[in-house]
Amino acid sequence: MKTKSLLILSSLLIALSTFAQKDVEFDKKNFKDQKSEFKEAVKSLKEGDALMEPQPIPRYAQAIPFYKEAHEFNPNNSYLNYQLGICYINTIHKLKALDYFEKSFQLNPNAFEGIHLYLGRGNHLRANWDKAIEHYRSYLKTLDTKKQSSEINQTNKYIKECESGKKLVKEPVRVWIDNMGENINTKYPEYGMIMNADASEIYFTSRRPGTTGGGKDIFINEYFEDVYYSARRKDNTWAPADNVGSPINTKGHDAAVALSPDGSRMIVYIDDNGNGNLYESVRSGDKWSKPKIFNKEVSGPYHEPSAWYSYDGKQLYFVSNRPESGKEPADKDIFVATWDEKKEKWLNVQRLPNNVNSTYDEDGIFLHPDGRTLYFSSKGHNSMGGYDVFKTVKQDDGTWSDPVNIGYPVNTPDDDVFFVVAANGRHAYMTSIRKGGVGDKDLYKVTFLGNKKEPVLGSEELLLASAGTPVQAKVIAPKVEVQSSLALLKGVVRDDATKKPLEASIELIDNSTGEVIAEFTSDAQTGKYLVSLPSGKNYGIAVKADGYLFHSENFDVQKDADYKEVDKTIDLKKVKVGEVIVLRNIFFDLNKFSLRDESQNELDRLTKLLNDNPKLRIEISGHTDSRGSASYNKELSKNRAKEVVDYLIKKGIDKNRLEFKGYGKEQPIITDAEIAKLKSKRAIEEAHQENRRTEFKILAD
Repeated sequence: MKTKSLLILSSLLIALSTFAQKDVEFDKKNFKDQKSEFKEAVKSLKEGDALMEPQPIPRYAQAIPFYKEAHEFNPNNSYLNYQLGICYINTIHKLKALDYFEKSFQLNPNAFEGIHLYLGRGNHLRANWDKAIEHYRSYLKTLDTKKQSSEINQTNKYIKECESGKKLVKEPVRVWIDNMGENINTKYPEYGMIMNADASEIYFTSRRPGTTGGGKDIFINEYFEDVYYSARRKDNTWAPADNVGSPINTKGHDAAVALSPDGSRMIVYIDDNGNGNLYESVRSGDKWSKPKIFNKEVSGPYHEPSAWYSYDGKQLYFVSNRPESGKEPADKDIFVATWDEKKEKWLNVQRLPNNVNSTYDEDGIFLHPDGRTLYFSSKGHNSMGGYDVFKTVKQDDGTWSDPVNIGYPVNTPDDDVFFVVAANGRHAYMTSIRKGGVGDKDLYKVTFLGNKKEPVLGSEELLLASAGTPVQAKVIAPKVEVQSSLALLKGVVRDDATKKPLEASIELIDNSTGEVIAEFTSDAQTGKYLVSLPSGKNYGIAVKADGYLFHSENFDVQKDADYKEVDKTIDLKKVKVGEVIVLRNIFFDLNKFSLRDESQNELDRLTKLLNDNPKLRIEISGHTDSRGSASYNKELSKNRAKEVVDYLIKKGIDKNRLEFKGYGKEQPIITDAEIAKLKSKRAIEEAHQENRRTEFKILAD
């Protein structure tokens, strides 16, 4: 009896299962006892279908609520499940599509010719690589090799992406990916973050309430884009984000595109009534100027969605779908333009080579402050699906290395764009949709952990266990050694007496060639400045303002040197008797007093100062460190000072305005007692270097 009961129950379950898989049409005959509910469901179905008509584009997100209402009434209709799948796969909620495609296929495997393509896409997005490949191959069998070559090529590309994904997932990069929190992210979309070189200030795009003008985009039923701002606080948390307001934000779409390394210039994308273009705004204090459109060589008749400045401001990298020949728009590629000083515009636009630009779209570019490393997103190369983030490095001969996929789980089977990296090379920021997020698209911080090392410290961190599932776990944090061959010099320029901020020009010179690499300006209201110093050069830095003595600094950034940040307040002194200035870019060979060629820029600045102030009388003094005999050091320092005076006389400066003196080791900036307290050889050598110097002192004005 018990066995018979089990057989009956099993038969009932099979029958119920079979009934559940039946494709139930929206026919009133199937719902005789639910007439009013049926009527409402059909109405919702028709509303959804109407929104799926091109007008000018299908409104997928707006159709979903209507289809969902119909689905609650009749979940076993193959057409309705298929339509919901189509809607979801065309929105940010792509991962939901697979369930509806699978249900549609179960209900009626032959209802839709392209169902295997969509089952492949759904599995692909969930990283079910083998299942995706199986469905893609089934779809290929349905295609006409003569008439559907583009569909065949695209499907084969999807298969290639799955094969790339399988390889990349097997060797994940070691990262932590942390949500930037509710001061930045909301339940609305946040994306496209940009930042200055030291990642102390960020701007990003959001579609949240409070948008300028308060309007919504009728095609997607979301708020218009606006640019928002936040600053990193001393405890490394982020201040609540603020809308930057006008003139950057308008009543239409306004998106953050790029920020210069010092944060003084911003590129924004403005909708222009549907014909979007790149604009530039300049900051003074906390105010931004009205954005000005780029010249036609950059903002032309084609689509330019992304751009970034070089560290010296002399090159502009941007993305465009402009054709190389002909008139038809092409795939989006990366181009670079050069600033023409005389014409004051961006010219000489060049497309990056084919090993960087693929035969598919590139987008979301970011040039690191090191001036060599370009991050970008591409649908080509070995992407695992949609856009993946890649890295290419400019070589000494001007060529670009083959792009490298930065890996899983930063890259996923969906689009991964807007990836920016801090100057230190350890932290990056990205836009993503992940479980546990605050809302829609969110901004995330990526911490690169480097090569695997022995664990040294336990901590509670948000460890990314998979592409979509972050888990709170007790993890072992490795001691991270991240190398970024770059130095950042930042701080404030002030009046030496009043300590009020000054607007000053800052020249960056390659001492080996004498070339002025770049020119910057400290902020007029705050005095703040930030200069990026890529590795491999000896830099001279000159800070100048009208009515003040110039200030010089020297940085020798060795190739492959560790990342370094130098925070330096520069107090400019007015031209008056008694003021002393260190000439940090005058160089002599070891134990010699002949001037090296690298000294010329500094000496020419001093010559100009004396010509601009014809009554000025100065003393040039030489100083050594404390090592060596007093008599030797005094004689060496005197000869070095005399060499500088001789140069000035040759440049036409009256010898009666010049005196020279050698002080040897009598006037150290850092005493031997202070040096004795230093622990590292590097710090000790830097202290001795500080004492070895040439100065000038104003004797009369």
